[in-house]
Amino acid sequence: MELRSLADAEPFTTKDGSTIRELHHTRAQSLAEAQLEPGQATQRHYHARAEEIYLVTEGGGVLEVDGVVRDVREGDAVLIPPGARHELIAGPDGVRILCMCAPPYAHDDTFFA
Repeated sequence: MELRSLADAEPFTTKDGSTIRELHHTRAQSLAEAQLEPGQATQRHYHARAEEIYLVTEGGGVLEVDGVVRDVREGDAVLIPPGARHELIAGPDGVRILCMCAPPYAHDDTFFA
């Protein structure tokens, strides 16, 4: 078993502009927490290989995936398939998500649409 604490995870900025703290990164998958301040947005992008699941843990915002726009809030989980262009815009309280990627997140698998 490998146990990691979010409090010990070093934040870094991903290629799409979000600040994340990665908890696990294996050859098969990754798990990270991402946070956007009120009104902040990720740059619209896609991943050619990675499937992502976003779980909103705090706040909310607007998520666009391949032209479909939905409000998201705490407790919502969204599946983003490989190749789907997406952008997350934080609401007035900001947004915090857990992001699961399989295969794991990689800068070289992030492309801008």
